[in-house]
Formats: sequence, C-alpha cells, structure tokens
Amino acid sequence: MQSRPYTCYACAIMSDHVHLLLRKHRDLVEDMIDRFQSVSRLRLRDLSLRPPDHPVWGGPGWKVFLDHPDEIRRTIRYIENNPVKLALPRQTWGFVKPYDGWPLHEGHSPNSPYVRRMRGE
Repeated sequence: MQSRPYTCYACAIMSDHVHLLLRKHRDLVEDMIDRFQSVSRLRLRDLSLRPPDHPVWGGPGWKVFLDHPDEIRRTIRYIENNPVKLALPRQTWGFVKPYDGWPLHEGHSPNSPYVRRMRGE
C-alpha cells in the first residue's frame, strides 16, 4: 500500500486466504489488517472480480507477533512454501523485501530495552 510504507518480508496470496509477514510499524496491527482488507476489497470490486455486495473477507484477520529473528525466518519459509504445498508455483512480489535481521539487524542498538529484554537482562 503506497499510502503506508509497511515493510513486508513475505507474502502468499492464495485462493481463499492471504499470508503477510509485516515488520512492526507505528500503526496498530489491527489498523494495518483493516487497511489491507479495505484496499483489496475495493480493488477486487473495481476489477469486477467481485460484485459490490459480495463479501470478500470473513473477519478481522488473524495476527501472530514474532519477536526473534529465528521465528521470523521460520515464518518466511512457511509463507513462501504455502503455495508450493498445493502444487502451485512459488510466488514473488515486488513489494516483498529481503529480511534484514530486524529487530537484531546490524546498526540496532545492543543496549536498547528491546534487545536487553531478548537477552534476558
């Protein structure tokens, strides 16, 4: 979404659901989900892929919070393999960025409260 510069590390768009792995952002996750659902609903209707009165999303979405690079890497693999498990081609998207090791990426303060908490200090 161009109006919000979310960082996306993985995406799989399936016939009946979508997986997105988004980096923490100043927006609440509930607001990010709502924006994605709203924009995609309007786009599907604009392209006449759904009638205006047809529901597109079945609910408020599902969220999981990941706070360690190992969990993020595991989830990226899961999302990337989601279509492959159904004998579909692996998906690539121009808006997906390579994972940079966040929140422990190079340049991140080793003394930030977040990193100290992860070290158990």
